[in-house]
Amino acid sequence: MLSNPLIAAFDEEKAEVRGKITEANGTPVEAVSVGIPSLSKGTFTDKEGFFSIKNLPSGSYQISFSEIGYKTITQTILLEPGQKLELNLIMEPDVAELNAVYIEAPALTDRSTLPDIDGAALYANKKTEVIAPERLDANLSMNVSRQVFAKVPGVMIWENDGSGVQTGVSTRGLSPNRSWEFNVRQNGYDVSSDPFGYPEAYFNPPLEAVEQIQVVRGAASLQYGPQFGGLLNYVIKKPTVGKKISGELSNTLGSFGMRNTFIGVGGTAGRWSYYAYANSRSAEGWRQNSRYNIQNAYINLEYAASKKLSLGMELTAMDYQSQQPGGLSDSLFKIDPKRSDRSRNWFGTPWLVPVLKAKWAIDEQQVIELKVFGLMGERNSIGFVNAVTQPDSFNVSQGRFANRQIDRDRYGNVGTELRYRGSLRVIGLKTTLAAGLRYSLGTTLRQQLGRGDAGFDFNLNLQEERFRRELRFENRNFAAFAEWHLRLGNRLSFTPGLRFENLNSSAEGRLNLNADGSEQRIENLNRTRSFVLAGIGAGYKLSYATSLYANFSQAYRPVLFSDLTPPATTDVIDENLKDAGGYNLDLGYRGRLGSFLQFDLSAFLLRYENRIGTIRQINATNTSSFQLRTNLGATESRGIESFVELDILGMIKKPKAGQLLVFASATVMEARYTGFRTNSVSGTSPNLRLVESDLKDKKVEYAPDHIVRWGLTYRLKGLSVTLQQSRTTEVYTDASNTELPNAAATTGKISAYSLWDASLSYLFMDKYRFTAGLNNLTDERYATRRAGGYPGPGLLPGEGRNIYAGLSIRF
Repeated sequence: MLSNPLIAAFDEEKAEVRGKITEANGTPVEAVSVGIPSLSKGTFTDKEGFFSIKNLPSGSYQISFSEIGYKTITQTILLEPGQKLELNLIMEPDVAELNAVYIEAPALTDRSTLPDIDGAALYANKKTEVIAPERLDANLSMNVSRQVFAKVPGVMIWENDGSGVQTGVSTRGLSPNRSWEFNVRQNGYDVSSDPFGYPEAYFNPPLEAVEQIQVVRGAASLQYGPQFGGLLNYVIKKPTVGKKISGELSNTLGSFGMRNTFIGVGGTAGRWSYYAYANSRSAEGWRQNSRYNIQNAYINLEYAASKKLSLGMELTAMDYQSQQPGGLSDSLFKIDPKRSDRSRNWFGTPWLVPVLKAKWAIDEQQVIELKVFGLMGERNSIGFVNAVTQPDSFNVSQGRFANRQIDRDRYGNVGTELRYRGSLRVIGLKTTLAAGLRYSLGTTLRQQLGRGDAGFDFNLNLQEERFRRELRFENRNFAAFAEWHLRLGNRLSFTPGLRFENLNSSAEGRLNLNADGSEQRIENLNRTRSFVLAGIGAGYKLSYATSLYANFSQAYRPVLFSDLTPPATTDVIDENLKDAGGYNLDLGYRGRLGSFLQFDLSAFLLRYENRIGTIRQINATNTSSFQLRTNLGATESRGIESFVELDILGMIKKPKAGQLLVFASATVMEARYTGFRTNSVSGTSPNLRLVESDLKDKKVEYAPDHIVRWGLTYRLKGLSVTLQQSRTTEVYTDASNTELPNAAATTGKISAYSLWDASLSYLFMDKYRFTAGLNNLTDERYATRRAGGYPGPGLLPGEGRNIYAGLSIRF
């Protein structure tokens, strides 16, 4: 009788791996994660260091042993049917010695999560995502966000222009405006204009230089401070181990004259290590009047003063000039979205970020990190910024165009963060403490409403003696924070935390000039406040590769400079104006099944209280009205965020055929106002009266009900090909949920859109890589936002179909 191999496999006597894990002195190591990833089998050591994994089929497998504070061990084992394999191992403490070289981590997939502990930071029981841009099939040369963030569910994207230099992303119904609802950092330090008064991110690094993009949702507020969106951190590449010099050179060409050159070099020599890059990108742009030129440079230099102490510096520089094609009316958009009626508008943002840093590994359980950072940047614009209903036309009687408007910001920031992380036992339980102190001073000089020339080029030549508006803003911040990771056995853990904030904001200067030349001034507006944020996380490991997590964290958004600046002399700022506050709540299930499936399924609730707005009021004599800027209401966003990726060929055990990956990243969300007071005025003086209403149950602006991205990737040896679809449902662009657009195209619903992107990469001879792609395959006509000022005003079209191809070499 012929035997059935399938039945034989089930009837085969199962094997077992068991043993004991100790330190070199024989002390048992408890709670070690012991896993065989390819079988999705795992366990933890008990208090005596013993472990056992039963019911294993015969074969060759990788088994790993990992625990915080110890070096991970990975071994290959060969199991026979019925075998009981004994593995008694010694784990060495992971002494955080600091050499002049970097330890190379295993190759990441293009999407993963942060470890519980990373340096001096604690990420246990938080919702995190890590993107490895280098492993993506994506248009990195132009920072195409819908490809880069495809596997981060719920990312809403604004496209300000085609340059890709200003990434505008958000999650959970927050505003994507230059990512200002995220705490945007590079290598853990600030790079936005002013995190407290003007948190717009005019800078993000070229993605060819980025090793990781780390996203930590709202629970990041306790360790990183303001913004409801959480942390968005760009981690720059590091030197190759054991080489004095190595690097990469890439050139990419694309549609509409796009040219991109990137060179990165790094190395180690004795106690010294370094990495530097330079990047240049320019294009004529898809739309008329949308050419740009970007220059980036960076250097990181480190010195290992001893085995445990390293010192270093970083310097990042950018210079960026972009012609702004302006917005369109909805009717013009339907006729020709490439059209531009603004040929004289320009924008520029020179940026410089210097950093000094030190890292001291006190022992194998404790580390201290210090960063001292600064920022010197500008936001400069010149153009004709009237509504789209007013043409920028040649004045025949005057023989020239109208004078343009110049607006300038100058940012000067300095700050320092000191972080400590240590592990210790409390009443026999393993705990980890992450704590720190922060001080920062941010100064912004804002010059606006300047009379520029009537020309076409980019210049900042003021045609009058002074700007009509000239204001000085200052923010001083001191913060202290601590989070404590408490492990109750092998599976259950808690992470309570607190953050103390002290913030002083001041504003003074000239708001405008009257017709007679006298000044409308803001005199010494000064606000100081202190408060405490609290949060707690919990996690439960269902297996070594899957876990439940939950987190509640309070968050806040400081009063912005714009909130302290009345747009008209009759407007009034509430003297009791408060920072916006609220919280994020997460509950999720994530992990891996074998080597072929990874997932993260979660529910969230974001409560955003004390939202700031303007409301019409009547004076005491009922003779006139004015606008009061104050705290008016709250919003709630709730929904489901899900990510799943399956390797079909890995699941059916066909590794020789390559990888066939299918992923889906989706968010279903409802974001609404729970209450927001509005008023209108009726009657005539002196009998004016207020008519009150409420925005309760109105949808939050730019908060789609669904964001879905999915794709297929096939990989075989050096070849990788990806096809991806991104779909975003319709959004309202104002809190009143106006359906039809106004004449100026600054309000009105934006329709849903669906975009397809295709890309490939091919690695050959181990050092050459060819990349190519087609973005917006179907040439969809779409828009992501409306603007009331720069880069509009009006409806801003998204990019049409474009192609790119590049070649890079590693040396």
